[in-house]
Amino acid sequence: MKILSIKNIIAAFILAFSIIYSLPTFFSDVPDWLTSINAKKMNLGLDLKGGVHFLMEVDLDEVTSSKSKKLSSDLRSQLRKEKLRYRNFNYQSKSISIEFFDAVNYKKAEELINNTYQNTFEISRNNDNQMLLSISEKTLNELRIAAIKQNTTTLRNRVNELGVAEPIVQQSGKTRIVVELPGIKDTTRAKEIIGATATLEFKMLDEDSDPYAAEDLNENSFNSKLYYYEETPVLLKRNIMLTGENIVDASSGFDQNNRPKVDITLDNPGAKRFSEVTDENIGKQMAVIFVESKAEQRVIDGESKRISKKYEKIISIATIQERLSKSFQITGLDSSDEARKLALYLRAGSMAAPMYIVEERTVGPSLGADNIEKGKISVIIGLILVLVFMLYYYRVFGLFANSALIINILIIVSIMSLIPGATLTLPGIAGIVLTVGMAVDANVLIFERIKEEVRNGSTPLASIELGYKKAFSTILDANITTLIASIILFIFGTGPIKGFAVTLSIGIISSMFTAIILTRILADTVYENNTNLKVTKLNI
Repeated sequence: MKILSIKNIIAAFILAFSIIYSLPTFFSDVPDWLTSINAKKMNLGLDLKGGVHFLMEVDLDEVTSSKSKKLSSDLRSQLRKEKLRYRNFNYQSKSISIEFFDAVNYKKAEELINNTYQNTFEISRNNDNQMLLSISEKTLNELRIAAIKQNTTTLRNRVNELGVAEPIVQQSGKTRIVVELPGIKDTTRAKEIIGATATLEFKMLDEDSDPYAAEDLNENSFNSKLYYYEETPVLLKRNIMLTGENIVDASSGFDQNNRPKVDITLDNPGAKRFSEVTDENIGKQMAVIFVESKAEQRVIDGESKRISKKYEKIISIATIQERLSKSFQITGLDSSDEARKLALYLRAGSMAAPMYIVEERTVGPSLGADNIEKGKISVIIGLILVLVFMLYYYRVFGLFANSALIINILIIVSIMSLIPGATLTLPGIAGIVLTVGMAVDANVLIFERIKEEVRNGSTPLASIELGYKKAFSTILDANITTLIASIILFIFGTGPIKGFAVTLSIGIISSMFTAIILTRILADTVYENNTNLKVTKLNI
């Protein structure tokens, strides 16, 4: 009797919990006391609330190209710093060819590369003094994985700037990312913020070369590249002092002259590097470059291909007056709107690789409302049919099952409303409908077992005890196998499939409680005290 009392207390607590936390979903006006205990409406997915869906393709070839270029630049600087002499230094897509003056320089360079760039390069020797460096496949794979993760994180940060409730940003396959924004109305702005791959680069001006001569020859030198600032040619050194990857915070505003500005805060490694470089170049000019990659359709060899093109624009050139460190500001922006956008991109983080939209779907609010209505009707019809059947076929025990079924739905709704990031989708409603059938399936097994025990001559109370006991292992096995399947769907599925898996998993676990424990409590409450109970009075 003591164990039964504990069961009753637990059941009463779960019942009260499910009713309280499911109330906001079923009623439009939520009292303040419910809000104070974090009771809120269940979040609706894109197909129910309306919104926009993007499928983004990540350009991983650009990642490897950029990484190769950076490694090439770093390696050249390292060789110069260590005063290792070479005749030629040629960089290609994923390889670097270096011809050294002699075998001594070759040997020292090999030791430097092995110590500094462990497992990054595969080294081969063409002749006595020529070294061929190829980026290892392991490094390339790690780079691709990191690029997808960084882009996913950056997209989440940018979506948060849009103020969207419960967005979905997740990887789909090896090279794609799914973005779903329920309730979004300004799709143009959403596309602009999500699709932009903007960042900053800081470079020193090449003040020893003539930009006008480079313009006349229409070619770049080995150490510098031609740009234009306010229609005037300027030469910038190829070495990048700092990139947007080192920026941890950015905010827009106005300076003392009422010009748009962006206040920048760097991370510790970026601040250290920036401090050293600016200290070495006091009195020299530095340029801030806005870099953005855009996808374009081009016909190559008779086939239409999507390529990523990089656009670079100098937004300011300033003379370094003193050593700069962790915090500084950027001016020279065209408008306050441009300053806000730049601050948003920098605050959200830079993209590791350019992306472009390969699929876009918009679900209108009216279509979402129609889906909600159809979903309600399907759940109600399914519920009524099951309730009528159970009540007709199992009488009083059918009433127990029906009560447990309704509580099971309340538990699903209350848990879904509490889980951070959980959203109800149309497939999620299908999962609830499936759970309705599975919940009563357990009760059917139990009730048929009870009938069988009655036919075998057991007393009514013994029949109830044995019915629940013997059916338990079968119910447990069936629910565990279904739960495993739903977990696999959640792990490997995307979007709507995850929504189905979530509601199904919650429904399976809650149905185990309602079908086995709750109906048993109801049966014991009704029949336990009647020791003279006849078989016919079981009403089953």
